[in-house]
Amino acid sequence: MPTILITTDYLTPGDEVDTYLTGLGFTTRHDPLRGKRSAPGLIAALDGVQGALIANEPMTAEVLRGAPSLRAVVRTGVGYDSIDVGAAAALGISVSNLPGINANAVAEYTIGLLLVQARNLVGLATGVAGGGWPRGDGFELRGKTLGVIGRGAVAQRVRPLAEAFGMTVIQEPWDELLRESDFVTIHTALTEKTRHLIDAAALARMKPTAHLINTARGPIVDEVALAEAVRTGLIAGAALDVVDNEPLPADSMLRGIDTITVLSHMAGQTAEARRDAGLLGARELVAALAGKPNHPVPSPSETRRLVSHTGPTNSVEDA
Repeated sequence: MPTILITTDYLTPGDEVDTYLTGLGFTTRHDPLRGKRSAPGLIAALDGVQGALIANEPMTAEVLRGAPSLRAVVRTGVGYDSIDVGAAAALGISVSNLPGINANAVAEYTIGLLLVQARNLVGLATGVAGGGWPRGDGFELRGKTLGVIGRGAVAQRVRPLAEAFGMTVIQEPWDELLRESDFVTIHTALTEKTRHLIDAAALARMKPTAHLINTARGPIVDEVALAEAVRTGLIAGAALDVVDNEPLPADSMLRGIDTITVLSHMAGQTAEARRDAGLLGARELVAALAGKPNHPVPSPSETRRLVSHTGPTNSVEDA
């Protein structure tokens, strides 16, 4: 039976996922990703492996070419920007993700970040921890406008939660979303189209009282432009669960700005979401190794073909 490499750090030997796979006769190899991993290190981990259940591993063309026995890769999450899907397709390697697997977790977390920014919760807690007793008015979510970038599962879960707080939710058009929103929250994939989608020009269109929320992918936001926009009062602040380089570098320009809150890429990490992702990811890998993946990621050529049949998209939110 095939050997499966498991790099998702919350999946461990003897757990429910491991028991499921070994019960089907697979051999499992756990090599959790914690921090960064070099291409040679990943190639070594993939030696003799037919299937991989992975975290945000850098599955580059070099890595994929260095793993001749690899037949299927499954991301235990939604984003797959760390995988060279075109190279995988050329090598006959199936790539799958788990659409919507952590949508509820990310949506709830997003509302939490709105509250963090609206009530300066991090600043207050930091002040008390430092021996102070900070006071000051925040503002309510009720009556505010939330601009949602994206149309997928998370975006659709965020809408009713925000509306329950009495917020107005808008998703298009782009210029109106930036101009009218008190909060702008990002829920779209990282592609060449969306890289630095939030740049200096986009930030300049936002209200000076507005806050940016990002729980999607760090490179969607131009961090240099964001830091400058907040420092100069172009916008009021930001809450970022994701950044360009993780962990956040000590010299990051995002540090030292009171109204920029940076967290450690935890939006989708709940016990419920992790359990679902592990089990569904394992089942998807078994299906993919049998040649019948349920959630295959389209290759770039397939994406171009689909666009040519349906016509190009006309809004950023379709990205």
